[in-house]
Order: sequence, then C-alpha cells, then structure tokens
Amino acid sequence: MSFHGSLKSPDQGAGKIRCKISVQHGAIDPFVPEADVTAFKKEMEEGNVDYVLTQYSGAVHSFTMESAGNDPSKGAAYNKNADKRSWEAMKVFFAELFDR
Repeated sequence: MSFHGSLKSPDQGAGKIRCKISVQHGAIDPFVPEADVTAFKKEMEEGNVDYVLTQYSGAVHSFTMESAGNDPSKGAAYNKNADKRSWEAMKVFFAELFDR
C-alpha cells in the first residue's frame, strides 16, 4: 500500500512481486513525473502484478497530511477529498486481503 509515494522502480523486476499492490497517488504530484507513472504501470503489467493505481484529481504530494498545508503550488499540500477517498480505498484493499 502506498500513499503519495515515489513510483520509480528500483529495477528489481516486477516479475518477482507476489503480493497485491495498491497505490494512492495525487494526479498532479510534481515530485512524480508522468514518465514515472507510465513506467510504473508498464512494469506492473509486464510483471503480471495484481495492482491498483488510483489518481486523485487536484491532489499533489502529501495529500493525506494536514501538516503539509493547503498550497498545492508548493508541490505538497493536504487535499481533504483525496485524503478521505484514499482512506476508503485502503479499507477496501485491506478487506480484500484480510477479511476472508
């Protein structure tokens, strides 16, 4: 599970990944270039990884952290909608993994 993380691959090969992955990402996060998002998706697909990548409109880096402030122009800022939605997505993901 990743919230506003880096999507850059450590070049270890997605084919080795055996777990499900959920990524909650700010759609306009300036710290994660679109090329990294595209490369991440490509790597996950080529590795046949079971993943979910959710991008939240209007959200930049640190969108779940109120302490990041409220100025998206700084690249990191709290986004209430993205925070709430990503929290719900996490609960759904964990329910899928652990509620059997």
